[in-house]
Amino acid sequence: MSRTRQFTPGRSLLVPMLFDALPESMRTALVAASPARSFADGQIIQHKGQAAGGFWLIDEGAVSVGQFTAEGEFRAVALLGAGDSYGELAVLSGQPRIVDAVARGEARLRAIGAAAFESALAADPAAMRALLGALSAQLQETLDLLAHTRRGTVTPRAAALIANLAGGKAGAVTVTQQEIADLLGVTRATANGALAELEASGLVKRGYGALSVLDPARLRLLAIG
Repeated sequence: MSRTRQFTPGRSLLVPMLFDALPESMRTALVAASPARSFADGQIIQHKGQAAGGFWLIDEGAVSVGQFTAEGEFRAVALLGAGDSYGELAVLSGQPRIVDAVARGEARLRAIGAAAFESALAADPAAMRALLGALSAQLQETLDLLAHTRRGTVTPRAAALIANLAGGKAGAVTVTQQEIADLLGVTRATANGALAELEASGLVKRGYGALSVLDPARLRLLAIG
């Protein structure tokens, strides 16, 4: 399965996606049986509260996952790119979707049907154990992020987030300042202040709709500092 990205936002999560935990043969079979759909920039892919008839695998492009506020503003909680998946938990729990999802740029996704997914898991207990392991890793990362959020100031938290999005490497990360604010759970003004500190320290450089990571090693040190 190709993982070539045509649009790279970086990722706000470092742990494996649940779909990635499945055996390659199972992933290949599910992808082959799943239709691809194309979405325009800003198009809504799914709404919170919808029944989960399956989950999504991103073939090309990027998706911002979060929730719309009562005022109609979108608040991102994760940025995902090609090769990433989301929505498996809603399928496994049998509950409605808890997030909205919006295409960032043109995107192509595959809808992996719930029935095919559950049938494949039922036939392979080892795959189910691998899935549970990936789910545990995601939960551990979430708890770690919450702990950092409660005890850390905004600038180190911003450093940790940007380091994650950059995958620990120098270079451009396509993310807006509003998305940084949303992912940190702070106002845009507060996020901008933290980004200004990071820029003044020579760690990042701000641009229109993007950031350039200049010193990933020092960025990580600040994040864990």
